[in-house]
Amino acid sequence: MSDARQQLLSLLAKESFRLGQFKLSSGGTSDYYIDCRTTTLHAEGARLCGRVFLDEIRHQGWNPQAIGGLTMGADPLVVSVAMQSAQEVQTRAPAHTQASGEEFLIHGFLVRKAEKQHGMGQRIEGFRQKGTKVVIMDDVCTTGASTIQAIEAAREFGFEVVGVMCLVEREEAHGRPAVEAAAAGVPFVAIFTASEVRAEHIRQNPEVTKNIPTAFAVAAKCDFCDRPAVTNMPGPRCEVHRSEGSE
Repeated sequence: MSDARQQLLSLLAKESFRLGQFKLSSGGTSDYYIDCRTTTLHAEGARLCGRVFLDEIRHQGWNPQAIGGLTMGADPLVVSVAMQSAQEVQTRAPAHTQASGEEFLIHGFLVRKAEKQHGMGQRIEGFRQKGTKVVIMDDVCTTGASTIQAIEAAREFGFEVVGVMCLVEREEAHGRPAVEAAAAGVPFVAIFTASEVRAEHIRQNPEVTKNIPTAFAVAAKCDFCDRPAVTNMPGPRCEVHRSEGSE
């Protein structure tokens, strides 16, 4: 694991992850909560996100002209990666390319949850060159709904989606299969899984399993059906299936 990647994992575990008994909006429970925005909007976290995501994009060989995702989870990630690409032009590109550097830049776009009802009525904001290669990104993937919305909106606009990324994959609610189905063969890469962040959090705070408070988290559906989950231990389960896989 690179230094930047390890530093980002440590920051996520410190700033964004909590263990406890968290109430789901569906009425169920979860034994952890993760809010990536406390890391992606952290000054050092933003720098690390830009570095780690850009390194992965280069590693995958996608060569996109832009990155984007559904507002607002993707917003800080998009800005961080775009800025990091511009910094590379200034510090690493050959001197004769620094005047333009366009081929090295990765621009950003944001996907509105719905088209504006005023002005130009755009759903895609920012970079808007049809036919260009783009990468879709998100902060957390649970059900994958926000990532899928962004994929669909990008393709409807006329972008060519060449990759999909998230900062943390929660590994539940059939999120990965849903995103991969929507991506239709395009690679889906998670920088970290929730299990990795959880392990780092416990390593940093071995006492966290004691006296855990109650809080609120996000909704999830049962792994076995579409009913609302009432627990996520051992995984998202509805009342009917809550005993499945617990032995």
